[in-house]
Amino acid sequence: MKAIALNATLKSGADRSKSSTGHMLGLIASQLQRHDVGCEIVDLAEHTIKPGVTSDEGEGDEWPMIREKILGANILILGTPIWLGQPSSVCKRALERMNAFMSETDDQGRMVAAVAVVGNEDGAHHVSAELYQGLNDIGFTLAPNAVAYWVGEAMNATNFIDLAETPEKVQTTIDMMVRNTVHLARQIEANPYPGTK
Repeated sequence: MKAIALNATLKSGADRSKSSTGHMLGLIASQLQRHDVGCEIVDLAEHTIKPGVTSDEGEGDEWPMIREKILGANILILGTPIWLGQPSSVCKRALERMNAFMSETDDQGRMVAAVAVVGNEDGAHHVSAELYQGLNDIGFTLAPNAVAYWVGEAMNATNFIDLAETPEKVQTTIDMMVRNTVHLARQIEANPYPGTK
């Protein structure tokens, strides 16, 4: 079983190593490995993802390569920071591009998805609700408790990646998210949704 995690941080290049979203996705990937699920993390800001709602927006568009990785996985984890109370623009771009899945895939074998959110402001529930609805509209199934998040004090300089250790509640939430998501993915793999015919 395979998972793909899309890191929608706005940081790129050398700054990417300071990404709290990447740190959260790393913790999730480690937990997935404990359930014998490999996880590849793709840093979206490192790729040219053109605007649009098709699978290939032409020359220079790197989305088709990312799309193939998504379709080749059993589980999608969509990770985003909170910016202005919203998912990042990079995250929204990925959702817009996944919109093509609705017309290009059948009703069988749809993947399971989960969400990771980090930020120094309130809004984790709002952001996860937006992503849940978008992912569900596209055709992904979400397990109960399919979000892991951390939010620090508003307007504080401390980021999730700066913490000396992962708070126990955050780790417990990651564990539950992974456990439920892997369980659901295995159920759907064994008994896919019925086709339209």
